[in-house]
Amino acid sequence: MASIGEIVQMKTAALTLMATRGEDQELVAQAALTYAPAADSDSDSVDRRKPRIIPSFGWHPWFSHQIIDDINSETRNDPPCSKAEHYKGVLTPPTKDEGLLHALPDLYPLSKLIADTRARLRQHPHGLVGEIGLDRSFRIPNAWLPHELEKRDASLTPGSREGRSLSPHRVALAHQRQIFKAQLRLAGSMQRPVSVHCVQAHGAVLEVLQELWSGHERKRVSNRQRRKRRLSADKAHEHEQSDHEKDKEHEDDPQTAVTASRPFPPRICMHSYSGPPDVLRQFLHESNPADTYFSFSSVINFAGGSSEKTVEVIKALPEDRILVESDLHCAGNRMDELMEAIVRQVCSIRDWDLEYGIRILGENWTRFVFG
Repeated sequence: MASIGEIVQMKTAALTLMATRGEDQELVAQAALTYAPAADSDSDSVDRRKPRIIPSFGWHPWFSHQIIDDINSETRNDPPCSKAEHYKGVLTPPTKDEGLLHALPDLYPLSKLIADTRARLRQHPHGLVGEIGLDRSFRIPNAWLPHELEKRDASLTPGSREGRSLSPHRVALAHQRQIFKAQLRLAGSMQRPVSVHCVQAHGAVLEVLQELWSGHERKRVSNRQRRKRRLSADKAHEHEQSDHEKDKEHEDDPQTAVTASRPFPPRICMHSYSGPPDVLRQFLHESNPADTYFSFSSVINFAGGSSEKTVEVIKALPEDRILVESDLHCAGNRMDELMEAIVRQVCSIRDWDLEYGIRILGENWTRFVFG
């Protein structure tokens, strides 16, 4: 957060600022308030006016082990467990390192996470839920050693790795899924978009989404049904249709098939998408009741050997589902440079001229954030 003041000098028009853990949720909220539009801005466009910062609140899977699940039916009625018992249960392989167990953060109840996030989203009408997701690859860092603590940079927000060596322990995917699903449900209840982190877990992310989508799928209207409706309207005696026919048409209408109460977010961004092209059709299937976007960054998608796969994905996507990002932790000139680089990269891959690409990417971002 030390570079947050540089936002006012940046060329990038708006930033989607992601929280990741307990220590930065309120920092993100304060940054959004600091750079909020003036109160006397054009009131006619207040609902669509774009703030300089779009805040996003949520717990990243890298910190999901710190959450104790006290709301799901499998765990709600269990006796409270100790901090050590919790970590032994969610880390894999299980650890017997008492030093690590003692050094790990105190537990944060999932019910409090949801309540706190809900309160922040109410305070920020344009706020998103994120960064949330699943990650099979990451390992938690080892405990701080005394000499590391002495050299720690006090200007950094506490809670991140900060160069510590990594332990052999990962967070069990089953635990990650519960934390992920609870935050998706929250986003659904408030109809907020989400930013999803996914590493080596695209199938698992799809499984979670499909569980929440079940029963809410969009219904496909056949050409025969469309013709029948037109003929019925032309005859001017629609009122003679049976109640059964009316109910059937109502069920087939894609605008009414999904109920108002939804356990899933309306829009999803797979951020710095690293999955293969063949998974796209599952995310983009016409029956899915949520719209999925795919975001790309220079630092993740074009920094190593995965760039060829990323090019295939960008070419395969519908143009209205592509987003760009910096995926950088500090504001300023470097972020502007990375944003320009990824915009030019996407335009080159899609064979867009720069003006057209900027317009399309801007429209996509606006639609993802504001609907």
